[in-house]
Amino acid sequence: MDDDQLAEELRLAIGRLVRTVRAADTLPSGEAAVLGYLDRGGPLTTADIAHQWGVSHQSTARAVKDLLAQGFLRAEPHPSDGRKLLLRLTPAGSDRLAAERRRRADWLGAAITEALAPDEREALAKAVPLLSRLDAHLKDR
Repeated sequence: MDDDQLAEELRLAIGRLVRTVRAADTLPSGEAAVLGYLDRGGPLTTADIAHQWGVSHQSTARAVKDLLAQGFLRAEPHPSDGRKLLLRLTPAGSDRLAAERRRRADWLGAAITEALAPDEREALAKAVPLLSRLDAHLKDR
């Protein structure tokens, strides 16, 4: 298999796997994404999240509104621009995100144990750092 074929097969396989694992989610994908961006990036504005996520401000604002109503986020004045609000995860939001991540990891972990032989699990473990390096390389471009 040449590098172009490998790239396409990898893209397809990872895309299918991500969509399948997300099937275990109990949070709407937009809400999970917003919580994830705030968890990884700290306090952000709705516009910051929309930009990082690559979606419209309106899509992000809908998810933010729902998360605020559920008590998973809090909004506070932006320290340098009074027209903006800075969004922060609440403890309840952090707990909800952690539970969602655990559910995904448990589901995927069970599948790894059930579907892969020990030598295949070892090969998969060796592939994880390679995938992380590819991700870092692509982000640096």
